[in-house]
Amino acid sequence: MGKDYGRTVGVDAPFDQTVRRVRDALADQGFGVLTEIDVRATLKAKLDADMEPYLILGACNPPLAHRALEADRSIGLLLPCNVVVRADPDGGTLVQAMDPAAMVELSGLPELSPVADEARRRLAAALDSLG
Repeated sequence: MGKDYGRTVGVDAPFDQTVRRVRDALADQGFGVLTEIDVRATLKAKLDADMEPYLILGACNPPLAHRALEADRSIGLLLPCNVVVRADPDGGTLVQAMDPAAMVELSGLPELSPVADEARRRLAAALDSLG
């Protein structure tokens, strides 16, 4: 099994309802959703492939992003924080958030640790509020 680079929580709610709850939880922690990729629709349109509902939300907390970019302009390659919302084949919905510590590890810049720690805390609070 590969490196654990995120956190997953199960939500006992339908996909569409969970997406709304995730957006609200992120907003409560100061994150906006900058991008949204509907993986299911894209794969269907481009490859005629079927899969469960799967959405990638590019979440950004502007003050944290600014601090990270001040430390390293190239860190934009690792921003925003990705949050995945996907239907669980066993029922309910899975929500996954990237661990911001990955940007510290990949960049090798310890000055990014406080930014990653705060982003991790805020993302964890958002996920914890889901259920």
